Amino acid sequence: MTEAVSLREAYGKTLVELGRENPDIVMLDADLCRSTMTQFFAGEFPERSFDCGIAEQNMIGIAAGLAAAGKIPFASTFAVFVPGRSYDQIRMSIAQPGLNVKLVTTHGGITVGEDGTSHQSVEDLVLITSFPGFTVIVPADAIETVQAVRAAAINCGPFYIRLPRPKLPLVYDRSYRFQLGKAVTLKQGGEATIIAIGVMVTAALEAAANLKRGGIDCRVLNMPTLKPIDKAAIIAATETGAIVTAEEHLEHGGLGSAVARVVARHHPVPIEFVAIKDTYAKSGKPGQLLERYGLTAKDIEQAVRTVLKKKGG
Repeated sequence: MTEAVSLREAYGKTLVELGRENPDIVMLDADLCRSTMTQFFAGEFPERSFDCGIAEQNMIGIAAGLAAAGKIPFASTFAVFVPGRSYDQIRMSIAQPGLNVKLVTTHGGITVGEDGTSHQSVEDLVLITSFPGFTVIVPADAIETVQAVRAAAINCGPFYIRLPRPKLPLVYDRSYRFQLGKAVTLKQGGEATIIAIGVMVTAALEAAANLKRGGIDCRVLNMPTLKPIDKAAIIAATETGAIVTAEEHLEHGGLGSAVARVVARHHPVPIEFVAIKDTYAKSGKPGQLLERYGLTAKDIEQAVRTVLKKKGG
């Protein structure tokens, strides 16, 4: 396995670089700067840093005001609090006026681990993608995170970037170039396509390698931009005749739902969904939770075998 790197730390250090490059960039946090890694920005630019305390709704309002005044605010907290605790404020103050606010949340999904159900954000993607005009990104590693944060800084409009708590293996090398709204083909294959986001990208690659040894050749796509989703890449994936989606989110309303809408409209093929079923997770170590709730390479492998039976039928 390749080196594991913190996506949160990559975000925090990139934000400092952006702050040096652009004096209009400001940072807001909700009493979690050590966890979100915005502490790096606060240390170098205290006059452009605003700790809003445990008041996420107020943080959203302040970020909207700063954006309306011409600043580029990056507001961060845990994914369970934004958009969860501040849904109405995001809707009214950011989405409806289409303000240039960048929401970068950490501790997404169930890999928060021992913090338990109350801190595991499994609904954030369905909530945030419901807002018209939002761009939603779920990076697969630290290299993609750096480039996604930079893309958010230079593109006008509301952004949501979801980062996990644990370090993740590097999927890319330094030659990688993130393109907003574009999927990335990580492995070619003709019998089925696995489309994954976030922490599930590494699992998808592992599953594809295991399946290849058993004679099943799968294409693997990373879909870092969940909204607007790369419809062309999904339509092209239907050429393989079967699709599996993999995400650390509820099955309803996330990656799987978005892919299924495109497939149903343009070229229906069998689809299987590796995601959290209609439940909240328990407390436990990240690896244990991924296994318990069916989010491992083995689960992706099984989903591929299942969808291939439907394809054959």
